[in-house]
Parts: sequence; structure tokens; C-alpha cells
Amino acid sequence: MAGLAEATASSGKRRWILIAIAASGIWASVSLNLDPALLVPGEGGLAVLSEFFSYALSPATTYQSIVPEGTTPLAVQALLAAWHTVQFAAAAMGLSLIGGITLGFLSSYSLMIETRRGITRVIGGAVYSVARLTITLMRSIHELLWAVLFLAAFGISQLGAVIALALPCVGILAKIFSELIDETPRHAAHAAEAAGASPIQIYCFVLAPQALPNILAYSFYRFECALRSSAVLGFFGYPTLGFYIAASFENLYYGEVWVYLYTLFLLVAAVDLWSGAIRKRLALTR
Repeated sequence: MAGLAEATASSGKRRWILIAIAASGIWASVSLNLDPALLVPGEGGLAVLSEFFSYALSPATTYQSIVPEGTTPLAVQALLAAWHTVQFAAAAMGLSLIGGITLGFLSSYSLMIETRRGITRVIGGAVYSVARLTITLMRSIHELLWAVLFLAAFGISQLGAVIALALPCVGILAKIFSELIDETPRHAAHAAEAAGASPIQIYCFVLAPQALPNILAYSFYRFECALRSSAVLGFFGYPTLGFYIAASFENLYYGEVWVYLYTLFLLVAAVDLWSGAIRKRLALTR
């Protein structure tokens, strides 16, 4: 009976939370004067939408403009742009994983505070607070804002673009990794601690392997996000898919736009299939 009462009370709390969220959404919509009628395009807008989506089923096979002889074919250009997109995303994820794992350890409550005693607990608490503040700052600023900042400071710098992608990703990965570690069952960790293992040893050899499937799954998701963000960097002039999407769209070459959009879609789908296969293999070996 006590369990039933607790479940009922918990269900009631969740219901009120959902009601509060819905009420907040309605209040925000009214405050912002959101008018659904504004989403109905005019005659000119309908013509543009119709022309744009008409190319979805018949994307261009060659350039829609006259290009110099020897220009890279459209399909090859799309693949090269996709490759550059992957390079930016992979470089950013490499930095993000290093930073995320490091800050994830430093911002883990169970490792920096729970397992410490005396003065080391005080030091651990200070490190934990600084790490938490750092990752909050990093993930509070969107990668596009970082890109604007680095673009103004360094110009079209590939290193600046990679760092712009990596900074918020480090903060997000560190937060998720630390929470996954803190939510991991502690039985093996307590046994290792009793045997004299250090927090770093507990993190690397006990907790991280247990949380590895979830860490891997979220890392692949962030890589998909990095791919999309890398493509968007093209709007700032970097040679990713976004650069060619923007150039084709500005010239009303909608057939070319769809070629690049489908390339991005296939790229993300391939990463999703790849990550699914790795997670399945990892699950079979556990």
C-alpha cells in the first residue's frame, strides 16, 4: 500500500509539472504574439516553395549554371564537401572527447567529493566547483557564436572553426559523462576503493567501462550534431556542405541545393547506421 501511495503521489507531481510546462508554453506564445496565420505564405512565397520542393524528386545531375571547362563534376563536388564536413566534425570530436573525459572526471560528484576525506575532500570540492562552472560556461555559448568570434579574431581559420565546434561540445560531453558516471552502480567501485584504488583508477577501470555503452551512444549522437554544425559553418565561408548549399540557394539553383541536402542526409544516416552496428557489437560482447 505504501508503494502504491508513493507511486500515486509521484504521478500527481509529474502531472502538475506537465501542466506547468504547457501553461508556460501558452503564456510564452501569447506574450510573443505568435500568430499561426503568419505561417501562410503569400502568392509569391507559394511559388518559391513550389519550385523549391519540385526539385526534391528531381535533383540536379549537373550544374545549373554555365561553368568553366574542367570544373569538378557536381556529384564529386558534393562528395568533397561532405568529406570536408566530416573532417571538421571529426577533428572537433577528437578534441571534445579528450576535454569531455577529463572534465567529466573533474566534475563527477561521486569521484571528487564522495570518495574523498579530510583536506582532499575540500580540494576535491573546489576542483568540482571550478570544473562545473567551466563546463557551464562552455556549453552556454553556441558554436555559431564561437565561430563568429573566432572569425572576427582570426579570419577564415580552419583551426578556429574546429575549436568553435569543440568548445560547447566539450561542455556538453563533460556534463553527460559526469552524470553517467555518477549514476553507475557503485558496488564494484566501493570494492575497488576498499582495496586501495585511487579515484582515477576507479574512474578508468571500474566506472567508465560500466558506463561505456551509454558514453559511446551519446558520443556518436554528438558526432551527428557536429556534422550538422560543421555543415552550417559553410555559411561563414568554410568549404563544407553549407557553403555550397548557401551559394546554390542564393543563385536559385534549387536542384543543386537538393543534391547537397541529400548528401548531408546520407552522411548523417551512414553515421547512425555505423554507430548502431558498433553499439550492437559492444552489447553482444558484454
